[in-house]
Amino acid sequence: MTTGPLWALPGPAERRPRHTRERIAAAALAIADTEGIDAVTMRRVATELGAGTMTLYHYVRSKADLLALMHDAIMGEQLVPPGELPGEWRAALTTVARRARATFRRHPWAVTGAAGGGSGAGGPGALEHFEQSLAAVAGTGLPAAERIELIALVDDYVSGFVLKSDLEPGLEAIPADAVPAIAAYFEEQLATGRYPHTAAVAGPDADRWARLAEILASSTADARFERGLALLLDGVEARIARATTA
Repeated sequence: MTTGPLWALPGPAERRPRHTRERIAAAALAIADTEGIDAVTMRRVATELGAGTMTLYHYVRSKADLLALMHDAIMGEQLVPPGELPGEWRAALTTVARRARATFRRHPWAVTGAAGGGSGAGGPGALEHFEQSLAAVAGTGLPAAERIELIALVDDYVSGFVLKSDLEPGLEAIPADAVPAIAAYFEEQLATGRYPHTAAVAGPDADRWARLAEILASSTADARFERGLALLLDGVEARIARATTA
């Protein structure tokens, strides 16, 4: 078997290949989105394309290559359309972050790393995304290493937010018939005095569970995402200001 990254290999030799890497990636993504990443196999993708499993191996060498195609397609989806990336660095990074979050919400399994990011490194979609991210931070004036670190920091924020806030079930997932027992237990625990800060936030009301639930539900995920991203960029802006002053 030929070694090296998939991207360094020529595409199918046919003048008009029946299948392309883009079509293969799209079929695999559709399976993962509807059935989960574990459902993606060479046989399953081949069936989706109306091809034999061995035929698919003519286009991709292995399951690792298939995952690489999927990963790179997802990186490509994160690209801000031409002409829509703001010139100012804060606005540009905010746009990149919003685009990445939207992509991971469409493909929630990908944010866990299940798409084989390592094997997909260096693909055309990944390189274009990295280039666009570098363009977004070009105006910061930071050294090269810090610009790359800033890109990674925003990526970490986005993926962490999607995992923790967008994908995890919230209080609304608690069955209504379970709420009274949960509220009673909550009140019992607060009465022990071991949780003074929680009690202070929940307030003196008799139904403090309802009060705390109201507080937690008062802010949407979208609003928290925007505020958190702004706070992160505030810190970066302060760092740039200090460096400029120095």
